[in-house]
Amino acid sequence: MEAYLVAMLVFAGFYALMALGLNVIWGLAGMVNLGLVGFFAVGAYASALLTTKLLWPMPLGWAAGALMAAAAGAVMALIVARLRGDYLAIVTLGFAEVIRLVASNEIWLTNGTDGISGIPGPWRGDVSPQGFNLIYLGIVWTAVAVVFVLLARLSHSPFGRVLRAIREDEDIAAVAGKPVLWFKVRAFTIGAAVLGGAGALYAHYNAYIAPDGFAPLLTIYIVLALTAGGVGAMRGAIIGALFVIALLESTRFLSAIIPGVSPVQKAALREGAIALSLILLLRFRPQGLIPEKTRTKAFP
Repeated sequence: MEAYLVAMLVFAGFYALMALGLNVIWGLAGMVNLGLVGFFAVGAYASALLTTKLLWPMPLGWAAGALMAAAAGAVMALIVARLRGDYLAIVTLGFAEVIRLVASNEIWLTNGTDGISGIPGPWRGDVSPQGFNLIYLGIVWTAVAVVFVLLARLSHSPFGRVLRAIREDEDIAAVAGKPVLWFKVRAFTIGAAVLGGAGALYAHYNAYIAPDGFAPLLTIYIVLALTAGGVGAMRGAIIGALFVIALLESTRFLSAIIPGVSPVQKAALREGAIALSLILLLRFRPQGLIPEKTRTKAFP
């Protein structure tokens, strides 16, 4: 039971990192990004390939995963920065699917649907599985703490206030003399870097990655985590990630103990319980568990 709880906390850390990255892009800049799992996959594959094929040290692999995702985010931002609403969501969702299809078909690079195995983890062979989980729990939540502090400072900086102004009305921000496109590109790049870093950490924890592990459902979970926690609030991203992990695992147990129903019915009951819980939360707390606190001054 202890190993299970530690593993769930590790995955909660991955979710928290992804929610923090999304919060920069969506929560601060107002750009609807449904391509989260694409940047997550870029970071995971970049770090996995560099550490297994070129034998790079893991810290360099993690950094390279974040940088590769940041570069992909910058290119994507330049393409979609002038899109809004549904159009932006559709294009970013398509980007994530393109990444998954490339990983499935470029066998020479990613080993296709067989995936990449044997990805190293810190002291994996030197300690027990329980010890490895505890070590990685510390690594992941240290990363969450560092990213949280940096993004919280960014959120309350002049840069963050301009992003909020762009979120509310980018035309007014442009009239005020702010380079809207440049701010959007930087926000997208920062968020993508965090998502890529989370993917790199995930790859080295799981020791195996394959295209099936980067399904669009993961994006939905992260969007739900940020929505439940509070869009625009960095603390809300972390609380929302913990909430979604707790909700997913508690409903898994509830569906497992119900007698006389098929696996398909159990899955439907689980999804229904998750949906009902989120509907009730957003009905009574539409601003999320941790509402965003903003300063009244829009520009520096």
